[in-house]
Amino acid sequence: MFQSLATGSGVFIVALIAAVGIFLLVRALPSLQADQVNFLFSRVWDTSDPQSLSFGIADLAWVTVASSLVALVLAMPVSCGIALFLTHDSPRSLARPFAYIVDLLAAVPSVVYGLWGITVLAPVLKPIAIWLNTNLGWVPIFADGNAPADSGSNIFTAGIVLAVMILPTITGVTREVFQRTPTAQIEGAQALGATRWEVVRTTVWPFGRNGFIGGSMLGLGRALGETVALTIILSGVNIGPNYSIFDAGATFASKIALGSNEFNNNMQVGAYISAGLVLFILTFVVNALARWIENASGEGKA
Repeated sequence: MFQSLATGSGVFIVALIAAVGIFLLVRALPSLQADQVNFLFSRVWDTSDPQSLSFGIADLAWVTVASSLVALVLAMPVSCGIALFLTHDSPRSLARPFAYIVDLLAAVPSVVYGLWGITVLAPVLKPIAIWLNTNLGWVPIFADGNAPADSGSNIFTAGIVLAVMILPTITGVTREVFQRTPTAQIEGAQALGATRWEVVRTTVWPFGRNGFIGGSMLGLGRALGETVALTIILSGVNIGPNYSIFDAGATFASKIALGSNEFNNNMQVGAYISAGLVLFILTFVVNALARWIENASGEGKA
């Protein structure tokens, strides 16, 4: 009975994911067939006329991926440092409550992060954004965007907010992996006279590297699907981006949320479902890659 229940639960989850993918594909196909522009490479999004749909995801893909990558670049080193501190440097009496505090970041609602980002964080980041744009503007990603660099409503601010949001995910996975480092290896390195940094570099990091990367990919999947916070921060500009971190606009998820008032017929809905299908595939691939890396790490150390 237990085997049947366990197997049935696993099959149900796989079937549910497949059903979601099939639903998105079936609902998106009619609109994709009626699309007047290239869906993957066009920067146009006009679904006001159901008889003449023109929608492409080039701009949505840029804002989604850019904000998520900014978050990942910022969150990965911080998460790794926190995980190392909690597992190999912090006193046990401090490690447990500190870990709880980090985990509680995941419980903060997205709308709170969005409001905090646009009202509190953006003014603090204003001098940094201006300095980057002024001194490093010759680098394309720091050039002028479609919104003023000091506005706060840009990928730069959104990426930092996302970094805070995915911090618990990456830290949690990394902490668990680092804790599994064989004690014999750590004690052996210490017996040979290794310093604390050398112990981390020669035993802890090689053992937990793949797990850290897997946790980072899980965090990336979380960032790709964020909706409310990015809707609040990025939704102030409707023109196309200049492919800079000082761009504003919409991600896949926020575009669907903002366009919900256009859901008047199946063709318009299908256009947004098409964007959702791309996000579904992207998130699924990222999470599958994370699981594969994590499993490979466990098999390699077995």
